[in-house]
Amino acid sequence: MTGQTSSSIDMPAAEQRSGWRAWYMVFVLILVSVFAYIDRQVLNLLVEPIKADFGISDTQISLLLGMAFMGAYVAASPIVGRLVDMGNRRNILAAQISLWSMFTMLCGTAQSYIMLFASRMGVGAAEAGLTPATWSMITDSFSSRRLPLAFSVFLMAPFIGMGLATISGGLLLQSVPTWDLAGVPLIGGMKPWQLVFVIVGMPGFLLALLLLTVREPRRVHRGEADDSTPPLRDVIAMIWRNRGFYGNFYLGMAGVVAINYALPAWIPSHLIRRYGATAAEVGVDYGTSMMAAGVAGVLLGPFVDRLLARRGIDDGLVRVATIAGSGLCVSAIGLLLSDSYAMALVFASLGTFFYSLPQAMSASAIQIVTPNRMRGVATSLYIFTINVIGLGIGPTAVAMISDNVLRDPVRVGEALAIVCIGASMLTMVLTWRALKGFRAMRAAL
Repeated sequence: MTGQTSSSIDMPAAEQRSGWRAWYMVFVLILVSVFAYIDRQVLNLLVEPIKADFGISDTQISLLLGMAFMGAYVAASPIVGRLVDMGNRRNILAAQISLWSMFTMLCGTAQSYIMLFASRMGVGAAEAGLTPATWSMITDSFSSRRLPLAFSVFLMAPFIGMGLATISGGLLLQSVPTWDLAGVPLIGGMKPWQLVFVIVGMPGFLLALLLLTVREPRRVHRGEADDSTPPLRDVIAMIWRNRGFYGNFYLGMAGVVAINYALPAWIPSHLIRRYGATAAEVGVDYGTSMMAAGVAGVLLGPFVDRLLARRGIDDGLVRVATIAGSGLCVSAIGLLLSDSYAMALVFASLGTFFYSLPQAMSASAIQIVTPNRMRGVATSLYIFTINVIGLGIGPTAVAMISDNVLRDPVRVGEALAIVCIGASMLTMVLTWRALKGFRAMRAAL
């Protein structure tokens, strides 16, 4: 991969990599990702009514928030990632949108904890193709110079989706009981939280059709000899050779993702239990602040990278994650010390800003230094790592501390702060260690 200028790397398909079709594709993928995160995150605001109906503990709820989704998600990720490297990414993604929408609606039909757990697993398995497919499509549609901007725009979607999930979940929970649905087939006897699942799952089928208006991008090979898909053993060997970057960076970003999932999973319950807020109040207040802080963070990521570059620092794509880790630590300490609804909301929003700050930069870093036909597997391995630790451990660790150490559900905010402090320290150490490997891989391009 040596001996090529940056211009020769970025010249292929220049017209598709800078024009309106590329940005139209980003717009559609944003819509897809927004609704994926609504389907994934709406459960966060339904914790209290589900606990009441099924008579379950915080730990059991945390398994719905984390383990049920994560287990299926990470199991399916390597398989779907390989399919993304080999096949038509647009069509693979369209099929998965339909599947995760169906399983979200099935969550609304659950009559027991086991049924809800199984449906959440279906959502997780179906969403496993979202990141490998979208990241690969975007990378093949923009030059290396413009890729961080494209990713920062696209990666607004998760924070818009999480915010809308919180806002819509709260408002729907408040309004659904006033609807007269007694004579409506199938949904007439559903409880409010069940109807929320059904309603948020419906738009996905239309999005799958909308995605078919997007062209599958032509694969662009940055400094690579050919268009063939390498054997899986070669992909694994490449990742192992560069484990100084991949290993440290993946594990470091897992700390960010642990906070990314733990904070929105438990902040609503913390605000409701500790300060007596209603689900609708928390939905609007926290959902709006989370959306604003998340979008601001992901859009400012490229600016921080450019600021570092002007100071002669050429590893900003990774260094931003280290900066975010320190900000997350401060935010978690602030949450631990908060003594009012407003202060808790401020520090939760600050945490959202910092866990969103490195998202676009991290995606760009992985995609830029990884060969094209290896990106699906590398991305899937990244998703596997950050979700096993982040989604699998983050929300559950909070619940276990709340249930078994503090032994008081009202103190869930303290448990959340403790987990976030530990995760942020992990991020700072490991992403700093990843810098050397990243610089070496980028120099070899």
